[in-house]
Amino acid sequence: MGNSVDASHNRTCPDSLIFVIVGFNFNTIMNAPIIAATDPTTEAISNIYARRSVRRYTSQPVSRELIEQIIDAGRMAPTAMVKQPWKFYVLTKASSIREFSKAIIKTLAKDLVHEGPAGIAKLALGALYSLYYGDFKKAPDIFYGAPVIIFITAPKEEPWACYDVSMCAQNIMLAAKALGLDSCPLGVGKAVEHTSIYYKLRIPYPEQVFLALCIGYGNEAPKPHKRIKDNLFYVDDYGP
Repeated sequence: MGNSVDASHNRTCPDSLIFVIVGFNFNTIMNAPIIAATDPTTEAISNIYARRSVRRYTSQPVSRELIEQIIDAGRMAPTAMVKQPWKFYVLTKASSIREFSKAIIKTLAKDLVHEGPAGIAKLALGALYSLYYGDFKKAPDIFYGAPVIIFITAPKEEPWACYDVSMCAQNIMLAAKALGLDSCPLGVGKAVEHTSIYYKLRIPYPEQVFLALCIGYGNEAPKPHKRIKDNLFYVDDYGP
């Protein structure tokens, strides 16, 4: 992965000047512990632990100001060769979101039926899942009633785009949490490309959809799932 270089890194400041300003030498500053990066009570770390994939939302709309704030946070993600390949296609009208939800569900159902018994079993499981998180009086909603849907795209030929988009999406979801919003990533958002209404997103070739993000004010507080802890290996501890 490529790394961007901040121009400020090229600036130099004599040790003597730093000594005058802060009252102790340069080495003392450089060797001081970085508490903010390791303290679990810091806002950034707390935000990571507080984020959940939320699948129930209120109908409260999200302002364009907030939408643009969280997308700006996405733009700050690392990106190979600083190409920033991502683009964002946003739905905010309830009628449009419902239309795309129905179209994606229809497309997924067709694909699963073609898989035979295994696909039909997946389809049945998905239907139960939608009923659990949805409203029995309404049609299934793949977007869980979220008032904002963000489709993130990148060019098909970009070999690192999937990584760039994933990091961008995580930034957006963490920014949303920091601003009082909730989110849920949807890999099945890619299926929108195979719907009959895909053209309505006005996504030009050769861009492709990598995922969709549901954004809104959550109407549930999911508990964290247990995390696997036996997946860390210090390679050097094993010797040559």
